[in-house]
Amino acid sequence: MTKKKFKLQRPKRTKKTTTDVPSTSAPPPPWTELPRDVTANILHRLGPIELLESAQEVCPTWKDVCLEPAMWRVIDMKNLGFHDMYSLQIMCRVAVDRSQGQLIEINIEHFGTDNLIHYISERSSQLKCLRLACCYDISGKGLSEAVKKFPQLEELHLFLMSSSILSEHIESFGHSCPMLKSFTFRRACKYPLLEDNEAEDIKYAAAIAKAMPNLHHLGLLGDHMTNEGLQAILDNCPHLESLDVRECFNIDLGGDLGKRLSRQIKNLRRPSDSSSDYEWDLETYDCGSFYDDYYQSEYSDGYSIGDFDDYTDPFSNEYFPDNDAWFFDRLTISDITDYI
Repeated sequence: MTKKKFKLQRPKRTKKTTTDVPSTSAPPPPWTELPRDVTANILHRLGPIELLESAQEVCPTWKDVCLEPAMWRVIDMKNLGFHDMYSLQIMCRVAVDRSQGQLIEINIEHFGTDNLIHYISERSSQLKCLRLACCYDISGKGLSEAVKKFPQLEELHLFLMSSSILSEHIESFGHSCPMLKSFTFRRACKYPLLEDNEAEDIKYAAAIAKAMPNLHHLGLLGDHMTNEGLQAILDNCPHLESLDVRECFNIDLGGDLGKRLSRQIKNLRRPSDSSSDYEWDLETYDCGSFYDDYYQSEYSDGYSIGDFDDYTDPFSNEYFPDNDAWFFDRLTISDITDYI
């Protein structure tokens, strides 16, 4: 009798579908699904500091949007007191680089220097609006050289600047920027290192009349110009429609001059008009307080070029030429290692 052979049958394996495998990755954030133009519109409402410090680190999509040149056509670098001057200068340079020559408007407060304005001028030939406030390290000569690179400039606003900006520099601004339509100039006040030069101040009006014939808007707050200077401006700036001469107490708007102003100027702010809506308090603003705090503060709080972009050498001459060496004179070894 032959024995039957039995073949061991192994159970068939079933293939697991992808649904059988539990997912360990979280779904992408919902905002990454937004159209790119909508994302750009949202992020554009932030300032350059917020974009560089936080927004671009949220996700790759936001990073890509933050790198687009169109995001940096307007750079508003107001200093709210939360950053040291060194970090602000680094961020400003990164922002200008990201614009890739498309920058049309920039606002700098407190931390501007000759080297910074030169850096901007070399990369921003399309600039149309430049606003500087309390930038005591921007000299008249440095600014004059910079604006030569801004042939399309239409607005120039200078608030509480260095006393080295003289009438000859004002004249050079006009010659270098023939398209200039709006100009504001407010000299520094109550600054302990400045001497009041009323004779030079009076020359500003003559320089404006000579070199800025296409002005539509002019602000000379707290200027020492006389009726003669104001008359020259009215004679040589026929397109002028807005004039702010608050606290210009050397002019008398009575008689024929006052009547002419009423006819020619649509929006006139007179010497005695209130300055309560003025951003910089003409009466009480102490130009030296922030400046003194600047020198008493530390210049480094751990930022470097690498924190904001792909740059690797924050001490490159590209960013800080030799004549900004006073920055480094105040840096310690520990400060330097923080940046590298």
